[in-house]
Amino acid sequence: MSVELKLSRSNRIYRPSEALEGKIVVKTQSSISHYGIRLTVKGSVNLQVRGGSAGVVESFYGVIKPIPIVNRTIEVKSSGKIGSGTSEIPFSVNLRQRDENLERFYETFHGANISIQYLATVDISRGYLHKSLSATMELIVESDKADLLQRPLSPEMAIFYITQDTQRHPLLPELKSGGFRVTGKICTQCSLSGPISGELTVETSAVPIHSIDLQLFRVESILLGEKIVTETSLVQTTQASDAGFIADGDVCRNMTLPIYVIVPRLLTCPTTLAGPFSVEFKVAIVISFQSELSKLHKKSDPKTPRLWLAMETLPLELIRTK
Repeated sequence: MSVELKLSRSNRIYRPSEALEGKIVVKTQSSISHYGIRLTVKGSVNLQVRGGSAGVVESFYGVIKPIPIVNRTIEVKSSGKIGSGTSEIPFSVNLRQRDENLERFYETFHGANISIQYLATVDISRGYLHKSLSATMELIVESDKADLLQRPLSPEMAIFYITQDTQRHPLLPELKSGGFRVTGKICTQCSLSGPISGELTVETSAVPIHSIDLQLFRVESILLGEKIVTETSLVQTTQASDAGFIADGDVCRNMTLPIYVIVPRLLTCPTTLAGPFSVEFKVAIVISFQSELSKLHKKSDPKTPRLWLAMETLPLELIRTK
């Protein structure tokens, strides 16, 4: 015998003001008795501090008490029997009670140290002599439409330029002496339903360029006692230009290259500044120059500047729009 949760929406996306609806599917070869079928919806912010975080003593490592968002249980069916074969039992539960406005529903997010998760669990109680049947499914919560911002008419663009003089880390001698200049603009406030857009131009470069990457980082901060523990981790890397696609093995000078990157859903969320924690984002334009040295460090840390790399990092605000 088995039990399965099927939500009414295939994408599993719900808003706090909406009802979570679906079916409980029970498959059994013979009829069974039960002492009630209950559905529980739990949502929480789970925080943890991993070893290696700067400024944190070893005794503070580990999981911090979760921040509860919602914990609601309803009885779908009172005690009775479930017939043999496949039975479908419908359910409906409001995520937010109409008379309760105190709950703040953060959007679903899965980060390195911060996880905002909502789970629906069905339990079929069968008494002491039989093991209870249960199933759990994650639902994705997004902000209520009434709380969303109107889509901005024009995105906020930041102008950047990257040269040997803007880099704070050591560069290859040939880069320092020969010089390079890359200019462009990029959106620093983006809708989660839209792309990170912009453009860049390689004006000059004495050393051939191997690739130009756009890196998206999340910055997770947790309040731990009187300290704020912050960790930055890479979400994704998108290659704007690859030498393998250019005939002469380099990026054409003074040619505008478009930037267009889709934001991954579960690994991002609206920029959130809460009391005990915050989730922010930043974007980095990384230029890799052709170098024999780079071939020896193919798996280097993306956050660590290298002699053959030049980069510019900008803050990125992610918002949910209508």
